[in-house]
Parts: sequence; structure tokens; C-alpha cells
Amino acid sequence: MRKSIELINVRKAFRLVHDRASSLKALAIAIRKPKTEIIWALDGVNLTVDYGETLAIIGRNGSGKSTLLGLIGNIYRPTEGRVAVNGRAAALLELGAGFHPDLTGLENIYLNGAILGIRTKQMRDKVDEIVRFAELERFIDAPLRTYSKGMVMRLGFAIAVQVDPDILLIDEVLAVGDEAFQEKCYKKIEEFQNAGKTIVFVSHDLDAVRRVSSRAVWLCEGKIKADGSVKEVVNSYAAGIAVE
Repeated sequence: MRKSIELINVRKAFRLVHDRASSLKALAIAIRKPKTEIIWALDGVNLTVDYGETLAIIGRNGSGKSTLLGLIGNIYRPTEGRVAVNGRAAALLELGAGFHPDLTGLENIYLNGAILGIRTKQMRDKVDEIVRFAELERFIDAPLRTYSKGMVMRLGFAIAVQVDPDILLIDEVLAVGDEAFQEKCYKKIEEFQNAGKTIVFVSHDLDAVRRVSSRAVWLCEGKIKADGSVKEVVNSYAAGIAVE
């Protein structure tokens, strides 16, 4: 089976700076350099995702889940190793990512389309459906900074699913919406699954993981601790949390 996503010996480091000078004056008179610490968010990850799979990534805060999604979505580059993504990915990596607060909702639709490499004419054909799905007809000409978190989430999800990506990346954003809109999102995810799309889904909501996913991966301190059936991985993860 063809691979939709492949990570080979991937490591990702971030530099954490301690004792940073709080002002230009403090920086100018500082005698010692600030201490830096290298944090390995991912450490030797090998992972393949087949076309049509819905993969859940679970783990504690700081385990590397969002970093992994960011690498797949080309937000980050690996420090070591290789990431291969076959197809266009639409990402909901964090609330408001890819949006400009001073632009209107409508302007942000076109901005996101440009980020995804979609031409203005193509986006124009999709605008009505995006606005309708997001249920933002009354507010689409208002600046994004006036939107609630739920409104931003609805707009982001509507854009991601209406641009017809090959791969959909979702990072916790469904938790922000109300129950009715969550159900709407789950139905759209089911449509994607029936169409053979690839979905990578990060969530702390284990019920959502069980509902949506066909496979699960448990990340712990930047390493894959378990990879397999949703039931087995979720049960192992829940048992591991219980004894901590």
C-alpha cells in the first residue's frame, strides 16, 4: 500500500534560553551569556501512515504530539531524519494559526487559500460553502479579532475541509466548538474517511480518539511508546496514566 506520510529517524530540537535579559540596558551590561538548553521534542521517531488511515496521536502535554503534526504540516523542519508527505495537507494545528486578527473573516479565507497554494479564483468558488459551513454569514466581514474562539475554530475547520486536501491534520481544535458543531465536524471527517483521505488527529479526548481513529500512536517524551489498534493503545495509555 502506498504511504501517505513517512517519518524516518526523525529528531526535532528546540533551544530554550534561560536568564534572558529583560531590557536593552540589561542586555548591554550583562556580563555572562544567558544559559541555553536543547530540548528534544522528538527523538528517533519512525512512523508511516497509509493512504486512507485515520491516525490518532495521544500522550501527555509535552510529549511531542503537536511538534509531530507541525513536521507533517511543514511548519517545522526536522533537526535530523526525513519527513515525506505525499499529497496536499490542510492543517488545523492551533487556534488561529494562519489567520491575521486585523483582517476580516472573508479576507482570512483568501489568505489561507494562498498559504495552501490555491488560486484566488478557486477560493472564490468555495467561499459561499466555507461561510455556510462555519455558520458565520453575519460576521464574515468583521475583523477576526472580534471573533470568539469558537468562531475562529469554525472558520478554520470550514476552510480546511472545503479546500479538499489529501491529508487533514487536526490538533485539539474540535474541543473548542459547541456540541452541535462538533457533530457537524465528525460527519465531515466521516465523509473524508469514506473518500479515502488521510487524517492525523491529536487529542486528549480519548472518547473522540475511539470514535474517529482506525489506529493510534502513544507518544511519550518524544518517542513512540505504543503503535497499534485504538483499543490496545488507548487502554495502555490510560493504564499508564493511572499508575503515575
